[in-house]
Amino acid sequence: MPQLFRIAAITDEFSPDLSTAVESMSRVGMTATELRMVFGKNIIDLTDEELDRAAKIVTGKGLEIISIASPLLKCVLPDAPEIDSRFQQDIFASTHTFADQPRLTARAFEIAKRTGARIVRVFSYWRTVEPEKCFDRIVIALRGLAEKAAKHDLIIGLENEQACNIATGAETARVLAAIDHPNLQVVWDPCNALVSGENPFPEGYCRLPTKRIVHVHAKDCFVSGHKPTFGPLGECGIDWRGQIQALVADGYKGYISLETHWPGPGGDKHAGSMICGRNLKTLVTA
Repeated sequence: MPQLFRIAAITDEFSPDLSTAVESMSRVGMTATELRMVFGKNIIDLTDEELDRAAKIVTGKGLEIISIASPLLKCVLPDAPEIDSRFQQDIFASTHTFADQPRLTARAFEIAKRTGARIVRVFSYWRTVEPEKCFDRIVIALRGLAEKAAKHDLIIGLENEQACNIATGAETARVLAAIDHPNLQVVWDPCNALVSGENPFPEGYCRLPTKRIVHVHAKDCFVSGHKPTFGPLGECGIDWRGQIQALVADGYKGYISLETHWPGPGGDKHAGSMICGRNLKTLVTA
């Protein structure tokens, strides 16, 4: 049967050991990777030598690196309203601040070019209790990143993230309407929108300019009071089958990339990612 989309994953969701991760991903049928945590470090903190070693491990299994899952703009925006404490902040060994962002941006572009990745994933600062008051400054930051990325033939992929100011399909659409730049596109994460309180499909998805979706993250959960309980992909609170069919209908050509988050059966995260990976393969097979 034909496969509707190519599939990928964030490697550290399978294992902190990169060799184990890419071997498992290859067995599932994945053909590409996103790098976030490698060799016990956030991707942004790896040396050139470590990056070259990571790339060799990935390509040695016949996979490519499609995205740098950077922590750009995942920090406190100075002089903004107080942080919204309802949402857990996942930092993945990144403790960088607002002042670090110019340096991190330059390094993220270097990493993307060195590894062959075309997408640099970014965020929108930690979510405040009044995110609308941060909107103009977010627009300025994202426009600046897009303009810099264009000089390197890279795409800035804004991920909607529940712990950040741009969390839902509706909020993402508003930002994109304000920044009509081809190098700013969307990393659409339906599960993050669900945790934010939005019904991601069809409501959130239908708000998006679908031609600006460059990448899709796949995970699944049930939500109570903005608190997620993650589980097997396709078996929880998101209509993944409907979402995938809508992506087909709208002409999406990118990857669907697993970001498991589920601790797995009996706390076995690797087993959980293998289950979710196989579920994803089934979902994208017509």
